[in-house]
Amino acid sequence: MPIALDPQPYPLDHLTQYGDDTRDALVLRGETLSWQDLRSRVGALAAWLVQQVPQKGTRIASWAAKGELTCLLPLAAARAGLVHVPINPLLKRAQVAHILGDCDASMLIGNTARLKSLDDGDTPDNCAVIEDKVALSQAADLDANLAISDADPEELVAIMYTSGSTGRPKGVMLSHANLWLGAVSVAHYLKMEADDRTLAVLPLSFDYGQNQLLSTWRAGGCVVPLDYLMPRDVTKACAKYHITTLAAVPPLWVQLTEQDWPEEAATNMRRLTNSGGALTTDLVRYLRRLLPDADLYPMYGLTEAFRSTYLDPALVDTNPTSMGTAIPFAEILVVDEAGEVTDEGELVHCGPLVAQGYWDDPERTARRFKPAPKASQYGGTAVFSGDTVQRDGQGLLYFVARDDAMIKSAGNRISPQEIEEAVLATNLVSEAVAFGMPDDRLGHAIHLVVRGAVSENDLRKALRIDLPNFMQPADIRIVDAMPLNPNGKVDRSLLAKEALEKLA
Repeated sequence: MPIALDPQPYPLDHLTQYGDDTRDALVLRGETLSWQDLRSRVGALAAWLVQQVPQKGTRIASWAAKGELTCLLPLAAARAGLVHVPINPLLKRAQVAHILGDCDASMLIGNTARLKSLDDGDTPDNCAVIEDKVALSQAADLDANLAISDADPEELVAIMYTSGSTGRPKGVMLSHANLWLGAVSVAHYLKMEADDRTLAVLPLSFDYGQNQLLSTWRAGGCVVPLDYLMPRDVTKACAKYHITTLAAVPPLWVQLTEQDWPEEAATNMRRLTNSGGALTTDLVRYLRRLLPDADLYPMYGLTEAFRSTYLDPALVDTNPTSMGTAIPFAEILVVDEAGEVTDEGELVHCGPLVAQGYWDDPERTARRFKPAPKASQYGGTAVFSGDTVQRDGQGLLYFVARDDAMIKSAGNRISPQEIEEAVLATNLVSEAVAFGMPDDRLGHAIHLVVRGAVSENDLRKALRIDLPNFMQPADIRIVDAMPLNPNGKVDRSLLAKEALEKLA
């Protein structure tokens, strides 16, 4: 039976209490942890953290591939009374330095190669830098096993950095209650059970990715983390580990539909979930043919409110492009510019899943987090998504357009300004404009227009140093002069139009 929809939030580390002692909880490369092992190691890691960082509320960051540390740290930090800041392992030193400085991290735990890439001055003065293997070894040597916490569920427990359409990544502040109720909600509507096994292919630094852990553990199930190199690695892992649950983003689903799925990979699959971009009608039909016995859950979310909607699998075949309706604990309103409920307008998310704002950024917080519309049953603070949606006669929602300039590529939300700043920092060009263009595989491909006496090869070489792979431009155009609009600003619309004409 699916888990009960209990609206009472608890401290996040209580998630260690839901599995049977001898059942598998976490499958690592070299070993499999039972639920009893999970409880013990979370307690030991939490005790080590208290020794290292005794001040409650201190920010500690992780920057490593999926493994024991990155899977256990969200719960161990919560038990130790600390605030976990997971950093996308694909980021480069410039982005990591910004995040560490912005949240004033007191500790960074990462793997050797990533830590070696940092330069002097990339970490705050008071920030200890420790290798993940050292941290786990020292924690294992402790006799102490910190008891389950009694934290206030409204306390800050995590900061997840997400790109905006302007400026550098901003830290979304999440409470125990935000993450706890998100886990309960997802585990419930996905109908997860204790014998479920989730293949965690998404980055744990994303809310969608981290929820792979939290919702599965809330159901008492098992997580198999995987950093894959090729799409076939995913299908092989599904077969090897008898996976029942797979979450992905549209570009990965496209790749997976092109793979040969062995029978043993499909036999156990119960559910597929999608977020980070809309599924096309063709892609829905491919997935339904490929894995006809698995329920398909299209979903929509934003880090500031975790998850907003999901589509009941029973409606997928007849409404393949719908975002569905509100998930449990979310209230979704569609409002016009006056804040009145309408059939087409801005999606506004209200309720207990709404985050606490952006870390140390009241100005940007005020632009996104506002008093709930008067029609809201929850009231309080709401997240105004900036996305235009339409509600049909059945109450189903459909995405219409994004109001900002965000680039969504391969499931990543990318700030054009962040790319432009990195390009200008190379000192190879005088001006730079980045934007997304439609791409069948990526959702958006990054196009870059620059002004300067530079070769494309030299610019690409410089960008590979400071930008992660998913931020690398697919197309670079070098111009003698940027077009200007009547206000004297660079005419971004014209540049995008010209790029579209080239693609046609």
